Amino acid sequence: MDFVKAPTFFSTLGPDERVYLLIRHGERRHITPEDPDFGAHVGLTDKGREQALNLGKCISPEGDIVFFSSPVGRCVETAQCIGRGRASVRCMSQVGNASQDSSAPHVEPLDCLAEYFVQNYDEYMKVLRAGFYEGICAWLASEAAGNPRGDKEAFAPLSARSEEMLAMMLEKGVGRFNIFATHDAWVVPCLTHFCKMRFTPQRWMNYLTGMAVVTGPEGDTPRRIVPVTALETGWLEF
Repeated sequence: MDFVKAPTFFSTLGPDERVYLLIRHGERRHITPEDPDFGAHVGLTDKGREQALNLGKCISPEGDIVFFSSPVGRCVETAQCIGRGRASVRCMSQVGNASQDSSAPHVEPLDCLAEYFVQNYDEYMKVLRAGFYEGICAWLASEAAGNPRGDKEAFAPLSARSEEMLAMMLEKGVGRFNIFATHDAWVVPCLTHFCKMRFTPQRWMNYLTGMAVVTGPEGDTPRRIVPVTALETGWLEF
């Protein structure tokens, strides 16, 4: 399974279908292990803002939209830019010109989107310092091999926590389009669990890439789960 480009994905939605999009934030500045808060202060680049605006323009102006994000600034800003991009399309469809609503949409910060799969915070910080990609991939490989780690490990059990993530999204999302802007550390596990995708420290997921859950009008049972990217490719090669 590979990533579907966002314009294609949104263009194929049925009129009665709802979307719950778990998406990584747009392009950010570089983070090093020496950063005291491991990049919590790092925001989007100009390119990252433009990426998010363009993603918003892919979303149909028909139907309401709600936004959730990690409290980290680059995730909040990503959600806001998606909303502004979508609003520009909505304005054009309603008044026939290119005027844009420059106001930022309301974004509800969710602490869980900052650290959803963390089980032991001290151990998790050790993973970040020792090698972020390597640590995440080692956890996922252990889960895939049927050797889940104990409660003293950094991460929670993959299957149970992924299902909880999905249930949380379906419960929180009350719009036709529901955007959850978060971090690659929490999108990758969901793509691994639900879409059977495989990631390595050399082949990671791109910015503004994630997982779209499509349901019927009641928003209760997923009809399909689709890997989606707003960029040319959903992969980053290192």
